[in-house]
Amino acid sequence: MIDTHAHWRPAELADALRARTKEPRIARDSGGAEVLKSRMGDQPLAEAFDDVDFHLGRMDRQGVDTSVLSLLGSFCWVEAQPAEVSGPLCRRVNDRFSAICQAHPGRFAAFAALPLTDMPAAAAEFERALGLPGMIGAQVPGNAFLTRDDAEAMRPLLEIANRRRAVLFIHHGPRPGDVFPKVAGKTDNARRRNGTLDMQASLSSVMVTLCLTDYLAPYPDASIMVHNLGGNIPYEVERMDHRCLLDTPDEELPSSRFRKAKVYVDCNSFGPRAIEAAVSLYGAERIMCGTDGTAFGCDWTRKALAEARISEEAREKILHRNAAAMLARVASTARRDRAA
Repeated sequence: MIDTHAHWRPAELADALRARTKEPRIARDSGGAEVLKSRMGDQPLAEAFDDVDFHLGRMDRQGVDTSVLSLLGSFCWVEAQPAEVSGPLCRRVNDRFSAICQAHPGRFAAFAALPLTDMPAAAAEFERALGLPGMIGAQVPGNAFLTRDDAEAMRPLLEIANRRRAVLFIHHGPRPGDVFPKVAGKTDNARRRNGTLDMQASLSSVMVTLCLTDYLAPYPDASIMVHNLGGNIPYEVERMDHRCLLDTPDEELPSSRFRKAKVYVDCNSFGPRAIEAAVSLYGAERIMCGTDGTAFGCDWTRKALAEARISEEAREKILHRNAAAMLARVASTARRDRAA
């Protein structure tokens, strides 16, 4: 099993969190103990960051051969800071990710964090990070791809990913300056509205940008991955086809265009029926395993894949083969670039 969606909370950011005056930040509670304060509440520092040995133990218990690490969303604030702040922080994160990969060959790969307030700086760090052992691409925010016009700003990163045959992991999240989350915490069912309704709708918009426009045409050698089955597309595509036949009958059906597009999705968070719908739409060769990097997520995904009414070959592609091919492609290009 290769987990392509395994978030990480790096302790290397602790000092930067101590210097912050707004959440997320490290402060002292009423008893004088340091805690990580975030929108999820207060957390003791002993539980606030990830530990390599603990993570490896969990991987071994759950049969995960390789985890592809990426910053947890609540730590992606580093990417939205001014370039003079975010640049050093992103380098620290990426150097640590690479060190983990080097210390445990074959067990980890990683997506880089980028200083997104300055695109030339982000491109430079992406190039640098791809020269580090274990780095296979970068994680970028979904809001940057909600429309084709939005996505124009990300072309420098696509050009690098294409040239280096690297991966862009598009994860739901804000661009620097975006209001986020969209639903205020005092709203009823705020977590359901933000964590499911808005997230999935936003990912659907990302997929429409990537698959129903020609935006990706100049980048045939870049690998693009969107999480959570690419939003609600597997359910909504029949409605899209229906509207297409009514409104633009001479246009190729959206279902056909989604099937042809070279965009991967992961199956994080979804159950067997959703996975079946995604296999029917995208094809099993376009779906990869993802768990969010948690024990609960791993158990949930394994159960969902075991119960899904798909072929054993499809299951094996999702659990291992698709991601193994992607990792091998990036590694082969990295060896070529080092030789050059």
